[in-house]
Amino acid sequence: MAKTGPKHVVVDGSNVATEGRTSPSLKQLNEAVLSFMNEFPNTKITVVVDATFGHRIDKREVSEFNSAINNNELVAPPAGAVGRGDGFVLTIAEKIGASILSNDSYQEFHEQYPWLFNSGRLIGGKPVPNVGWVFIERLPVRPSATKSVKKASREANRPMPVPKAPPPASKLPAPKQQAPAAKPQAAKTPAPKLSAKPKAATINELTPFLEFVEKYPVGSKVKGVVDQYSAHGVYVKIGDVRGYLPLRLMATPAPRSAREHVKIGQQVNLSVDSFVASRRSIDVAIVGTVTPMKKAPAPAATPTKAKKKKKRPQQQPVRQPAPTRKAAAKKK
Repeated sequence: MAKTGPKHVVVDGSNVATEGRTSPSLKQLNEAVLSFMNEFPNTKITVVVDATFGHRIDKREVSEFNSAINNNELVAPPAGAVGRGDGFVLTIAEKIGASILSNDSYQEFHEQYPWLFNSGRLIGGKPVPNVGWVFIERLPVRPSATKSVKKASREANRPMPVPKAPPPASKLPAPKQQAPAAKPQAAKTPAPKLSAKPKAATINELTPFLEFVEKYPVGSKVKGVVDQYSAHGVYVKIGDVRGYLPLRLMATPAPRSAREHVKIGQQVNLSVDSFVASRRSIDVAIVGTVTPMKKAPAPAATPTKAKKKKKRPQQQPVRQPAPTRKAAAKKK
């Protein structure tokens, strides 16, 4: 990449702030932007974050985040924007012909924005220990296009839900001082629920989920390893994704508890039962599990109706003797 740099760059703030981390960091985002500005001082920069960014950063960074939003240093898309923050980043970049600083490939937007594959339109960045941030031109990774992948990607990238509350303010830490003795006791009781982790376990990463949907349609045979118990089944690891094996698909009849049927670390033969693309979840079943068959009372009802219809024509000949008597009287 030339030292002059592009004229304008749109920074995918949510992506850069989460690089190498499980949750975004406003400090890391600031370091990346400042480093890029020092390396390319003539480049104009616009930083975009998604609508939930203020809810996911450390509470100590909230006041600085609110100030950045108020001063237009950070830009957030309107709540419910299609494509979440990614669609907003691409819309801005297309409007002004800017490059994008992000490590995302925007796979679900390749058909809509083919210019992503043009040289210089996508720039990646990573913090290197003892060096600092390093920026380099990159090309997005192309996904394998199939009907199943397209359907799953549409549902998995629906508009982000509208937040029920505004970004957290700096006044939120105050309630921590209320009833300090009661909170440790309340924290002990819900501890057993952490073993299930239903929400975190059912959501897979987008790319591994789409690759699994493409490779293993419903009915495919796969192998998995029992990873975690839940209230009504177990979670299993299948390569790079996690599947859910409910009790009803574990055996026939269904066991009362998953612990009675499978053990953690056990390898099991599975078949893909269904997908829920909006949650990126995969339901699987033990191979050989018999699903209940539907009863067919309808065929038994049709013969009874036919029998009743047959009786009616048999009663008609009873009325025929009347004319035979009249004919006999005429002969006399």
